[in-house]
Amino acid sequence: MAAIKFINISFAYGDKKILENFSLDVEDSQIMCLLGPSGCGKTTLMRCLLGLNKPSTGEIYVGDRCVFSREKRINIPPERRGIGVVFQDYAVWPHMTVLENVCYPMKKHGLSRDEIDSKARYALEQVRMSDYAPYLPSQLSGGQQQRVAIARALVSSDEVIVMDEPITNLDAKLREEMLIEIRQIQKNIGTTILYITHDQEASLQLCDKMAIMDSEGKLTQIGTDEDIILRPASRFVFEFIGVSNFFRLSRINDTWCFHDNNSITYTDSVPDKYNSRVDMGVRPNDIIFDDSSSVRGVVKRSVFLGSEYNMFIDFDGQEVRVQRSTFDDGVGSVKEGSEVGLKFLNPVFYNAKEA
Repeated sequence: MAAIKFINISFAYGDKKILENFSLDVEDSQIMCLLGPSGCGKTTLMRCLLGLNKPSTGEIYVGDRCVFSREKRINIPPERRGIGVVFQDYAVWPHMTVLENVCYPMKKHGLSRDEIDSKARYALEQVRMSDYAPYLPSQLSGGQQQRVAIARALVSSDEVIVMDEPITNLDAKLREEMLIEIRQIQKNIGTTILYITHDQEASLQLCDKMAIMDSEGKLTQIGTDEDIILRPASRFVFEFIGVSNFFRLSRINDTWCFHDNNSITYTDSVPDKYNSRVDMGVRPNDIIFDDSSSVRGVVKRSVFLGSEYNMFIDFDGQEVRVQRSTFDDGVGSVKEGSEVGLKFLNPVFYNAKEA
């Protein structure tokens, strides 16, 4: 298997800079999810890796092989980079059978007919599509077509595969199944996968590590899902990953108060480095109901989701989202219109954001 390394990659469309001195390492046999808002440069970076875009600076390595270097004037053609690709729209040939679709990439590389057939059938076996070898794509479901696309990527390279939003077009149940399939295939073969997405839930289920890009194409944090959720490196990461609530706290006469309202006080501690205003971030599942709390709100809407309740609380004119487990004591008795006391667990603090 092979690692992937981007070193100081820059790319622009005309005067618009998309990436500037961007560096990232994807470890051998790892699933790295590259996550960021639309337009941040994720797909541009993927196209640079594949050889479809030519960066203005930097180097790209696949394993020990340099596939691009501006300084060394290296630019390996896309078909010789040995990278499998799975696109969002499957991109399977409608006039070819499943087997022919998987065989197609290998025909360009001068392999014998027997070797092509053997590798294609092995790849179909890995994605549990052997029985569908003679079928046309029109006879397959969306999930089956995506498995064909993965098999085709595997015959292109069982070392490195790039997946660009590969499950976006599938329904919720199929998305869940495909994430399990991708994880199992990677476990069986050990392929290094760079998974490009803005789907946070898919990233958390699938990845070994996540790399978070901001809207300007900057890498803001790399880490495991626990690192990203529990130890966000910046306010952007905290807001981008998962659902968040933010509260403005102001220090009035040595007392921290909500919303510049000295009648609603925050009684827990605020880090010493903040002395006037601060924004406090809290996850919806880190807000609990506490009758003894002086912070009061009114339940405006409660949605039962089976395993949890999703509640929207009016707190001093601010809508606060609270998620509580169905099994929490008394949570089922909290009805719309009820007044509740709020207690905040595991808050994070950031410099107050300008309005």
